[in-house]
Amino acid sequence: MVSLLTFTTPPHTCAYLPDRAASLEYEVVAAADAADYAGRMVAGWRRFGHQFFRPVCEGCSACRSLRVPVATFRPDRSQRRAAAANADTRLVIATPKVTPAKLALYDRFHAFQSESKGWPGHGPKDALEYAESFTINPFPTEEWRYYRGRRLTGVGYVDHLPGALSAIYFYYDPDERERSPGTFNMLSVLARAAELGYEQVYLGYYVEGCRSLEYKARFRPNEVLAGDGGWVPFLT
Repeated sequence: MVSLLTFTTPPHTCAYLPDRAASLEYEVVAAADAADYAGRMVAGWRRFGHQFFRPVCEGCSACRSLRVPVATFRPDRSQRRAAAANADTRLVIATPKVTPAKLALYDRFHAFQSESKGWPGHGPKDALEYAESFTINPFPTEEWRYYRGRRLTGVGYVDHLPGALSAIYFYYDPDERERSPGTFNMLSVLARAAELGYEQVYLGYYVEGCRSLEYKARFRPNEVLAGDGGWVPFLT
């Protein structure tokens, strides 16, 4: 790994729990490989593009890294319904690329989340910002495009790590929300990991009290990163 810059943000309003203050430790890398990132991930780091980050919030440890052991995962009734509801959805896995259709879908998704769940508002995502977050990566990343017919309905980004997949981010057409596209995306990632014989799928941070992140714990059994740096069973 080749590091360019490390810094910690000053305390600011938490995007997940607005009544709390958050600080993030960042490391910007010029180069890294999947094994480098896997080592960071088991220590609680995440990334967008070349920016690695982890929460270092004073007096708060609500952000908990969560992963699902692939061999023991079993979908519940609700997840099976989501799979059936998306039976006509087509998945295309390709190299990440910025397009007007993805930018428009990303903005629609965030506008809906801001209105319905109180996410912080922001203006339209420009092509460079999008590229820096999702398409310019220190090692190869997959772009998962979901379609109904020819209509783009969702986009996800997935890292292949040694023995694991990491779900980076996913957004979708709000008109599809009754089909539970986020659940279907996670089921697709878990199914792909099983096909590859991988041991784990990393889902990012689980935060109790944050509606947008609590759903991750429904993929069971799962594990969370404990304070001593080890992974322990969470919800079984």
